[in-house]
Amino acid sequence: MTDETDTYQPHHQDLGSRLNWLRAGVLGANDGIVSTAGLVVGVAGATDSRTTLLTAGLAGLLAGSLSMAAGEYVSVSTQRDSEKAAVELEKKELSEQPEEELAELAQILQNSGLTADVARQAAHQLTERDALRAHTSMELNIDPDQLANPWHAAWASFIAFTVGALLPLLAIILPPQSWRLPVTVVSVLLALACTGWGSARLGAAPPGPAVVRTMAGGALAMGVTYLVGTLLGATGA
Repeated sequence: MTDETDTYQPHHQDLGSRLNWLRAGVLGANDGIVSTAGLVVGVAGATDSRTTLLTAGLAGLLAGSLSMAAGEYVSVSTQRDSEKAAVELEKKELSEQPEEELAELAQILQNSGLTADVARQAAHQLTERDALRAHTSMELNIDPDQLANPWHAAWASFIAFTVGALLPLLAIILPPQSWRLPVTVVSVLLALACTGWGSARLGAAPPGPAVVRTMAGGALAMGVTYLVGTLLGATGA
């Protein structure tokens, strides 16, 4: 008979990690949509040149996606360094003061609802099986074999931002001149409604307020940049 304790996998941890990645992807796409839409709509207020719009949009897309990727890489690298340092400290403590660490683990288990005797027995079993994993998981909520990967985070942010930014860029350059702004505004607002709904669902929150916030933010960004672009275009700046 298979020992259930040998086959048990913490699926909730994998699910939580996936939800975090999905949420980061949705937010990255949202940033790409809003920032690029604001840029190209602002430029459209100053000029009708398709070449200028394409150049500005591509420059904004690349600058934004690379900036997002670099920011995520630095941020997650710092997180990974902190996790590695915490794991190394736990290794040292387990080596130098195993009894104190055992008592600490038992206390954590007891605080989670187990009786003192059961918590002590469980702490002994977890320590015998994999002391480091037990302590990093219970104390630090860290899996020593699955530390944060900065390259994964950087690529995810780069791709999410790029995908989001492509929509307003294509919407502003593909239609005829008279349709550029209406098509872009409608496309961006619909896309923001989707990202707002998606982020709310991932966070188990009511989608209505999130949709309104994202659409209002995007509309405000496009309105302000278009006004500035129009004023600059009128003055010949």
